[in-house]
Amino acid sequence: MPDSSATIEAHLKEARTFEPPEAFRQQANVSDEGVYERARKDPEGYWAWWAEQLEWSKKWERVLDWTDPPFAKWFVGGKINASVNCLDRHIREGRGDKVAFHWEGEPGDTRTLTYSELKREVCRFAAGLKGLGVKKGDRVTMYLPMVLELPIAMLACARIGAAHNVVFGGFSPKSVGERMNDCESRVLVTCDGYYRGGKTIEQKGRADEAAAAVDAFDKMVVVKRLDGEAKLQEGRDVWWHDLVEGKPDDIEAEAMDAEDMLFLMYTSGTTGKPKGIVHTTGGYLTGTFATTRWVFDTKEEDVYWCMADIGWITGHSYIVYGPLTNGLTQVMYEGAPMYPDKDRAWAIAERYKVNVLYTAPTAIRGFMKFGGEHPEKHDLSSLRLLGTVGEPINPEAWMWYHEKIGGTNCPIVDTWWQTETGMHMITPLPGVTTTVPGSATKPFPGIDAAILDENGDEVGAGKGGFLAIRKPWPSMLRTLWGEDERFIETYWSKWDKKTYFAGDGARKDKKGNFWILGRIDDVLNVSGHRLSTMEIESALVGHGSVAEAAVVGASDPDKGQAPVAFVILESGSKDGADLRKTLNQHITEEIGPIAKPREIVVVPDLPKTRSGKIMRRLLVDICEGRDLGDTTTLADPDVPKEIKDLYEERAAKTA
Repeated sequence: MPDSSATIEAHLKEARTFEPPEAFRQQANVSDEGVYERARKDPEGYWAWWAEQLEWSKKWERVLDWTDPPFAKWFVGGKINASVNCLDRHIREGRGDKVAFHWEGEPGDTRTLTYSELKREVCRFAAGLKGLGVKKGDRVTMYLPMVLELPIAMLACARIGAAHNVVFGGFSPKSVGERMNDCESRVLVTCDGYYRGGKTIEQKGRADEAAAAVDAFDKMVVVKRLDGEAKLQEGRDVWWHDLVEGKPDDIEAEAMDAEDMLFLMYTSGTTGKPKGIVHTTGGYLTGTFATTRWVFDTKEEDVYWCMADIGWITGHSYIVYGPLTNGLTQVMYEGAPMYPDKDRAWAIAERYKVNVLYTAPTAIRGFMKFGGEHPEKHDLSSLRLLGTVGEPINPEAWMWYHEKIGGTNCPIVDTWWQTETGMHMITPLPGVTTTVPGSATKPFPGIDAAILDENGDEVGAGKGGFLAIRKPWPSMLRTLWGEDERFIETYWSKWDKKTYFAGDGARKDKKGNFWILGRIDDVLNVSGHRLSTMEIESALVGHGSVAEAAVVGASDPDKGQAPVAFVILESGSKDGADLRKTLNQHITEEIGPIAKPREIVVVPDLPKTRSGKIMRRLLVDICEGRDLGDTTTLADPDVPKEIKDLYEERAAKTA
């Protein structure tokens, strides 16, 4: 029997490769592989070179202090302000009239802000926050959808030295209150409501419920988005537009120490309360600035669209701080990407002539399900670069994205990183890297990534192990809010206090490309074989009958765990015994008989958050017969019950 503690078995193979198009390579920001070696030889000098391109009110005295690992300090003694680097420096360089955001609401209303106008709104709200008593070091919580007031509020906090704590707008009031209590946030910025999927979502009542659970609550600022009248609590609540009325168009920015906290972002743990990830100012700005410039190959004239929600780290790093420090013009969209029609996203891309598009594999598979005819309705010739984020992308979804959206002309940057890392860690450089569908390829220059076994030794090519980062990087998390010991235990205790444990499984092929196998928690132990659920999912989606798949492990008396697959079929494919036989044969050919699912359940949809993340925990609960709990944060709260009924019906037939 294999040693289940040593490595993760990796089986999928992918032979297709894509060189950067020659025309792209010639204009790329990076077209020389020598950048990797230069960063390796002098990592501190390399990161200092990036930091020098930002604006500092006082230069640092030391690039890196790593004397007390895992507690890193970057650009020690330096003073910097994130708002200044996103706004003021561009205005001084003549970009004041350049569009910062093209915003589009789901009903079709639009709004455009130039860099000068964005700075004005930021300063007015910053002055409003100061008027509410917010000062340097305070925490301000935001519970907002994709409206422009969200990045404005974040930059306003950065301007006055308050840390922001953005909570995804679809989270429950309980989640908001829990996070506010943990970081002792006394101010909440929210809205009366917003539009999503053709529905009007009421938010103020949810915010009131959250505030009621906060121990020390002072003020609520409410953005007016809907036509109706929300009920404001006298003495506590204030409309955003009233708060900023008459406030100055410019206020002085606070000089922040490089290691001062810029923001808190909570991420759920497998057990216990959510973890408050602490990101600081100088290093985080340096990492997001650098990766935006090189990974997205950004140009002065680019129109960039990241389809993520700012409530997640992707939106923080690659809608707010990375793109704005680079002075980009962006598209920002409020609503569902397939409302009112399946081609809404492509209509937006055509309307604003988007050049760089960044989205998630779950969204791509959702678009795939409805066929290539929807993007074909639109002129997408402005696109020159595509990106994916959020989870490993299966090769067939990569190819669909490449062909149907990129017209085979656009390099794809498949990026691996985390809330904790703050920036891209493993990613192609589009003018240099030979890409492979399904692989994130190589670590970003300056990142020392490796695949280790339980003992901390590197595993051989083709074998699966634990993804690790062996040297500090500027945008790394500094600690967990109020929980230094949990910070060490969670991320730095597996081998030594100098090696970051990412919690993901991965393998590296003979050419040095990294393949992410998914969370270690999602690795199945089937009769002693450690199998990646991602690989089984990828094999299923690689069959022409399957549009999307989620695989989880269910308790099995004989095997310990057995794979259970939940699949969405392509239009025209039919459920039945023949289909299951075909899919099992396909998995056997792609991976091996050990990976065949115990059950294949055909479902109309999968339980997803509004950001597109599949909630596999709910699928495990269904397989184990557990109560489903609160499903209100899902895009469709009724989906888990439908799946549960289908699973139980399927299990009864095979019992």
